[in-house]
Amino acid sequence: MKVHVVSQDSPKLLDRMRAEIRLRHYSLRTEHVYVDWARRYILFHGKQHPQALGAEAVRDFLSYLASERHVSASTQNQAKSALLFLYREVLKIELPWLDEVIAAKSTQRLPVVLTPTEARRLLDATSGTMGLIVALLYGTGMRLLEGLRLRVKDVEFERREIVVREAKGNKDRVTVLPENLILPLRMHLEKVRALHERDLEAGFGMVQLPDALAVKYPSAPRAWAWQFVFPSGKRSLDPRSGMERRHHIHESSVQRAVREAAKLARIAKPVSPHVLRHSFATHLLQAGYDIRTVQELLGHKDVSTTMIYTHVLNKGGRGVVSPLDR
Repeated sequence: MKVHVVSQDSPKLLDRMRAEIRLRHYSLRTEHVYVDWARRYILFHGKQHPQALGAEAVRDFLSYLASERHVSASTQNQAKSALLFLYREVLKIELPWLDEVIAAKSTQRLPVVLTPTEARRLLDATSGTMGLIVALLYGTGMRLLEGLRLRVKDVEFERREIVVREAKGNKDRVTVLPENLILPLRMHLEKVRALHERDLEAGFGMVQLPDALAVKYPSAPRAWAWQFVFPSGKRSLDPRSGMERRHHIHESSVQRAVREAAKLARIAKPVSPHVLRHSFATHLLQAGYDIRTVQELLGHKDVSTTMIYTHVLNKGGRGVVSPLDR
């Protein structure tokens, strides 16, 4: 498909879309994704305004993603959600046919899980701050961004727990703080505090706060309690406010570190930070913890989501002893 330059109307429409997203306090990641899908949709239909397009246009675009781009079901559904937002919240058009566009059915697959030995080898292949992050993800079951967005105030050393704020579904939950990470985390936070104090001396030290907390508590952005546990090595400009601040470490750095560690550990599986979450849940079940406890630690809304990890409790195919082994 030939890519066209976006028409003059499109930037105005996309700016309106950004404004509606920010009004609802959606994340910057969601903003980028939704605006990008809207842009692709407009370009796909030759720069026609979405208001002039109907159900057939949406179906054609989603079909193109599946049949020609070969995107996954989750990606296709993400595109549909972006278009739903575009029509309902930005264009203020309530179109019944958009609900009738069938969502792609996701394929149920068993998660990639490391054995305890592989997990240990992976941890041994990491060091420094990245090693601490990898150990924290495996030891707590947090998602990658949950770990990177962790604030100092949410690490409860005395209670041996971590409070995960605004997790998936905008819910808070509590997970375990591994005993073996208490000393390394304390030492790490001493270095982070020294970095924060240097930022304050240089006239910086403000951190991004969720929603309108910065307005309600003007001194909070500079407070030590609100700082990220894993701050970036350098300050950067906030794309929304334009302020120079120190954000958390970028997720791509951790993803790259995990891939490199897996190669060093010679693990013949596709290993990503999310595999550590799968391994956390699996190893807890293998250790005899009940599934409701694991569900609570992972923050799953429904226990059926956690049930996917129970396949490891069966040895072989559903616990059957093959006749070849008799």
